[in-house]
Amino acid sequence: MDKQVLDKMLRPKSVAIIGASATPGKIGYTVVDNIIKGGYTGKIYPINPTCTEILGLKTYPEIEQVPDEIDSAIITVPAKVMAEVVEECGRKGVKGLIVITSGFSEVGRKDLEDQMLEIAARYGMRILGPNIVGSLSNSDKFNGSFAPGLPFPGKASLVTQSGALLIALDMATYTRRVGFDKLISIGNMADVDFADLIEWFDEDENTTCVSLYIEGMKNGRKFIDAARKSSKPIVALKSGVSAHGAAAAASHTGSLAGAAKIYTSAFKQAGVIQATDLNDLFNRTLTLSQQPPMKGDNLLILSNGGGVGVLATDAAEKYGIPLKFAPADVQEELKKHMPDFGSAKNPVDLTGMAGNDWYYQTTKFSFSHKWTDGLVVLYCETAMTNPQEIAESIKKAVDESGLKDKPITVSFVGGEKSDKAMGWLVENGIPAFGAPDIAVNAMASLRDYARLQEYKNSDHFETDEKAKQMALDVIAKARADNRDSLTEIEAKEVFKAYGMPVTSISLSKTEDEAVALGKKIGFPLVLKIVSPDILHKSDAGGVKVNIKDEAGIREAFQTILKNAKAYKADADIHGVAIQEMAPWGTEVILGSVNDPAFGPTVMFGLGGIFVEVLKDVTFRVTPVSHAQAEEMIGEIKGAPILAGVRGEKPRDKKELAKAIYQYSCMIYDLQDEIKESDANPVLVYEEGTGLKVADARIILKAK
Repeated sequence: MDKQVLDKMLRPKSVAIIGASATPGKIGYTVVDNIIKGGYTGKIYPINPTCTEILGLKTYPEIEQVPDEIDSAIITVPAKVMAEVVEECGRKGVKGLIVITSGFSEVGRKDLEDQMLEIAARYGMRILGPNIVGSLSNSDKFNGSFAPGLPFPGKASLVTQSGALLIALDMATYTRRVGFDKLISIGNMADVDFADLIEWFDEDENTTCVSLYIEGMKNGRKFIDAARKSSKPIVALKSGVSAHGAAAAASHTGSLAGAAKIYTSAFKQAGVIQATDLNDLFNRTLTLSQQPPMKGDNLLILSNGGGVGVLATDAAEKYGIPLKFAPADVQEELKKHMPDFGSAKNPVDLTGMAGNDWYYQTTKFSFSHKWTDGLVVLYCETAMTNPQEIAESIKKAVDESGLKDKPITVSFVGGEKSDKAMGWLVENGIPAFGAPDIAVNAMASLRDYARLQEYKNSDHFETDEKAKQMALDVIAKARADNRDSLTEIEAKEVFKAYGMPVTSISLSKTEDEAVALGKKIGFPLVLKIVSPDILHKSDAGGVKVNIKDEAGIREAFQTILKNAKAYKADADIHGVAIQEMAPWGTEVILGSVNDPAFGPTVMFGLGGIFVEVLKDVTFRVTPVSHAQAEEMIGEIKGAPILAGVRGEKPRDKKELAKAIYQYSCMIYDLQDEIKESDANPVLVYEEGTGLKVADARIILKAK
């Protein structure tokens, strides 16, 4: 990302509008009008071959005839002439192109988009768009768009793929009192993408929080890298979270993977706060743009009513900050500012008698106390109090504390006076909301942000070149046979190369060979069909378990071959695998897919019927660190089963986390080769006794 180029694009000192129009109602007219009305102080150059003046500004027939330098060009001409226009901008020395024009890849004309990009690259230009509303900056008084006007001023900045949503949110910033410095429409992301803008905002002195509306990504790993490096909070709302690619998936993981789960995991790994809907996006953006992170877990809630206190308590547990009783010294001090029937435990109920002074004293003490990591102040409007005065008391208490590294959120429940008082608080840097649960959720976003900063810095990953080469040798043999999948025996060789404990397994081509191998491995045994054309062996009747003697081997061998031929007459059958029958353990699954946005991605969950029916799984984008692997184990709903319940001993979670890490290394290293894979079941034994990969499957990418 060239910061200087994006500076010229998004904070231009001079701007040309190519396709400017003298006709009201046309986009080319609206853009020029908006730039003027926004109070832009830079130079404006309308470009139109048939006009001499637009809205009092001298108009030029083409950009190369403008005598001065131009930082940015806003382009509204038809897509079919875009290549010519981009070439002219390049010759003129323009660095930033804001392409409002539609009619490119979104309607199947990627060729026009690629042509435009090729020309821009030759001249060192960057392109925002195409198919966008434009770019707005309050600090520069620059409304380079056809949105209604500059947003309600503030310290957040929003990037959205939906132009219509930008237009709608633009004016909603005033009714919601959520301030933004910049609104940027990103459209098709042919060139400048979310990652570029995250990097740029990190150095923008007018932005304290980055807000994103995401429909999809082309390069998710670039996004993760940029977000992880950001020193500013990022809030993202992801739409279009239905499962993708499930119908064509050949592995369990492929059918379970969906945009929602993978994006949620990617956001977490990137340190990005995820919003649930537009309201939540606004609320979290407001809070993170105005308040520091909540670094500890001690949340204190002050209120003048039991009802709102209980609602806030419920919300605290729901959003991951369960309340603790305040320490004795805190309670003793708070009791000085409430009647005997009040409560100082937490939530603190000052009762309906609380006025300005009680709110001032308790807020100042509570906010300043070292035990308090975050403070939520609730107020129910009463006939005895003035909401504005209560708001001013809260603000005064926070200011006098002198603290800048501790957060506060507020909720006023009442009528018009309370609404105006909350507006005043927001304008003075304290997030305020009309319901207690929203104020607590806002505080939770500050706690989440602090935790994510710790989490995203916990990565440690190493590539094992020896293991990688051993795996590639196995894969090369399969490719030499023109196969797009490995046999189970081959898959286990790859797993074993990366240090994962697999069950002993050998291939038999004849019944007698099966008997000999079985005696060597030892009873009991499992026999399985080995065929690259039969991936789901159980479905084909190709698995027999608990074989205890020679007669059992012979019978199973014959039955498996018969079933396999009946299932798929033309299947390429390599033989029958003879495998040790591992002792019973808790079944889990490891899986992988290549996500369209984020690439190689790892799944973990309970195996067997749990994965088929309950779909209790979690995902991470590779590589996965040891710490992240441990967290994956705790994320599934079935985590208590691994911890030991109803008399069962705990499972070996340490070795399981190690296996997830090793599997992640394998998937990351072999991302150019492996399309999908899974190990199911992986049998996890009691703490200290390890695990075994009982079955493995690897599907290769087409070459």
